[in-house]
Amino acid sequence: MSTLTLPPPRTKGELSLEEVLARRRSLREYADRPLTWEQIGQLLWAAYGITGQRWGYALHTAPSAGALYPLEFYVVMPEGVFHYEPQGHRCHQRHTGDLRLPLSQAALGQESVAHAPAVFVVTAVYARTTRKYGRRGAERYVPMDAGHAAQNLLLQATALGLGGVVVGAFHDDAVRDLLGLPAEETPLYLIPVGYPRR
Repeated sequence: MSTLTLPPPRTKGELSLEEVLARRRSLREYADRPLTWEQIGQLLWAAYGITGQRWGYALHTAPSAGALYPLEFYVVMPEGVFHYEPQGHRCHQRHTGDLRLPLSQAALGQESVAHAPAVFVVTAVYARTTRKYGRRGAERYVPMDAGHAAQNLLLQATALGLGGVVVGAFHDDAVRDLLGLPAEETPLYLIPVGYPRR
């Protein structure tokens, strides 16, 4: 499968943070218009990209308990399924073909998943956090990490003139099987993103 180095992320936008916060809304209906790789890369970077190094740790756009970063990000698009690698800011293609409709079926038939030009899938490797924090890490810290990253992605979508919605209603095993996720990864969020339908 191919590897794609994403365009460098931008660190300045046209809207203030306050404007983006005021405009963010859950969006479930999308225009029939694809996203560019520049947009995909910007969204992934906003969610979980690397912004620097300190004390031997990679610093990300989202906070993480103990700087353990248990999350993984995938993008489901008509071209296939891509896995994000923050180090290097690149995507590895995991599957070819359009899996949005079966992903929607795994999400109880939610049409936003079937029709968005891109669906971001957030998964967690709980062991990265539980090795240090045990049960509290699994029950509290990993979900907090996912919430931070998802909000970053949604705010970046708004800043780009896009919109999205977080989806938590899906069959975990069906999503895991469909995307061929490693056994240690648990899907937490589906986040369809696209242009608003006028």
